[in-house]
This record gives sequence, C-alpha cells and structure tokens, in this order.
Amino acid sequence: MKRIVLILITVFLGFQPDYTAFAKQRQFEDIFIEIGYTAIDDALSAAELHFNKEIPLPYRLPRVAFTHQVGRFIDLEGDINDSLEVEFLDQHNSANHYKIDIRPLKNKIEFQGRENLTEYTLKNGEKAIYVVDRHFIFFVVENSDWQYMFGIDKRLSDKVTPEIFVEIADSITME
Repeated sequence: MKRIVLILITVFLGFQPDYTAFAKQRQFEDIFIEIGYTAIDDALSAAELHFNKEIPLPYRLPRVAFTHQVGRFIDLEGDINDSLEVEFLDQHNSANHYKIDIRPLKNKIEFQGRENLTEYTLKNGEKAIYVVDRHFIFFVVENSDWQYMFGIDKRLSDKVTPEIFVEIADSITME
C-alpha cells in the first residue's frame, strides 16, 4: 500500500502543469488585447461591416512558426486611415513576425519613387512591389478593391523570399 501511495505521489508531482509558462503566454496575449487586437475573424467581420464589402484573406502563410495570430480593425476619424491588420507572431522568437495590412484601394499607400523597390508579376498579371525597409520587408499588392501590404521582419528574408510572397499574394481569391 505504501508503494502505491509513493508511486501516486511521484506521478502526481511529475505531471504538475507549468503555470509560469501559462502566465508568460497570457502576459504576451494581454499586450495585444490591451491595444485592441482580437481574434482574426472578429477583426475581419468588423472591417467588412465597416466597409460594407468582403475582404478576402490569403489562404497561404509563410513557412515560419507562429504561436499567436491576432487581428485588429482600425477605425479612425474619417476613412482615409481605416484598415484591417492581421499579425502572426512567435512569443519565443521575435524575428518570427508576419503582418498583413489591408486598406481600400482608394486610400492606398504609395510606394513608387522609393529606393530598394523591385516589381513582380502575379498569376493574374497584376504587378506587386517588394520593398526593403530598415527593419521590415514589405510586399504590396493591389487586388480587387484592396491594397494588401504583407510584411516580415527583415531577419526572415532568407526564409520568406519574394517568390514566397508571390505565392501568398496569388492565394487571395474572391469567393
């Protein structure tokens, strides 16, 4: 009987949940919740309701590990800066950061005339631009009525190449 009790105590102590890991994950999530991020579907629904139009998301992602995915609809005074932000992050590796900013084409951000700009052609014949910034790389696509800005941390440039961005952009489909 004593043996069974000792075995049960040993097993019980061996399977204690890691509350510190849970607390760290919760703190990481709370940072985003505090600044208005929610589930991607909730942010997408809010943006589609605001713009009164479907916003197709790409079904492809970079081949990078992410622990969290969040979205935020930004509705500022007026319409010019209203946009949908989708973020993919890895709480254990800050380099694993991928984002998508989507805004109406009528309020697009202009990139022409900037340095470090390369043009690519998508399957549908549309042009996309690849922009290398100081800390981020952006891939900008116009599709239907939307401008999509895909961005990655510059440290991922060897894993997320322009060709991967083209595949991601080609995966945006209108239902």
